[in-house]
Amino acid sequence: MSTNQPSTGLANDPRFLAGAAGGLVSALAALWAFHGLPLGAILFWLAPLPLCLAGLGFGLPSFLIAVAVAGVALLVDSISMLPALIYLGAFGMPATLLLVTALRGLAHGGGHLALGLPLALLGLWPAAVLLLAALSLASPEGGLEHALREAVSAGLVHMGVEEPEGLVTQVIRLQAAAMALWLAVVLTGNAGLAQWLLRRQGLALAPETRWSTARLPRWYPALPALAAAAWLLADPAHALVPLSVCLVLLVPMVLQGLAVLHTRLRPAKARAPLLVLIYVLLLVFSLPGAIMLVALGLVDQFGRRNPPPANT
Repeated sequence: MSTNQPSTGLANDPRFLAGAAGGLVSALAALWAFHGLPLGAILFWLAPLPLCLAGLGFGLPSFLIAVAVAGVALLVDSISMLPALIYLGAFGMPATLLLVTALRGLAHGGGHLALGLPLALLGLWPAAVLLLAALSLASPEGGLEHALREAVSAGLVHMGVEEPEGLVTQVIRLQAAAMALWLAVVLTGNAGLAQWLLRRQGLALAPETRWSTARLPRWYPALPALAAAAWLLADPAHALVPLSVCLVLLVPMVLQGLAVLHTRLRPAKARAPLLVLIYVLLLVFSLPGAIMLVALGLVDQFGRRNPPPANT
């Protein structure tokens, strides 16, 4: 009787092995940053990459194993739960939501990753975290605004910068939106890099995905509009939270405007120089550029006679 039978079991399941390896590498990148080691800031923002490789290459079970392994590794290494909570809040939970909704396109027989709802979640998740923080810090002494003002003032003092009241106010108004935008760039950048690496090795679950085709669900623009209305009607002393929620919810609409821009410029012969010029102008004129991108996305989605369907 032949004994050369294929090995079975959890230890020989590629999904388990990929998930465990991805979780350990991701946790190592985060711990490298938490311990203040050289290049830690760069490695921290690359921590979602192993998670995305496991999920986009081996499926949702592998991804969940990776997140669980990373969380346990962070808890074992740290004397408190704070590093694990920061990791899960910044990468673990939002990446899980993005992957679950993106893989629905494959599960429903579409053959491609769904992009619409994941794009919306890049605003919904930070908005939910912001509201949770506002509720947990609610107090007669000023709540979230007071905590942010103290944190910004301490940061400016640490950098040796004078802290005029107007500068601090402007920073705390834009802080949540800036963090949400950076988190969106980090998550989508790591997901795009993971998809590209997996396709080169023939391991990607989904074929090539054109991120520039992403369109928000048609109900999404109503959410920042409602948040803007709440900000306009709020007491000026308590207007920071609705303003921050409104700006955070606008982040996916800015990204959709960029996607529309890339789509519209695809036939252009000088596409690369034009995109470089546009990105430079966006960096210099950030606020007007963001407004124009939001308008461009809205016109593309609602103003065209035959608008592209939302990728939900």
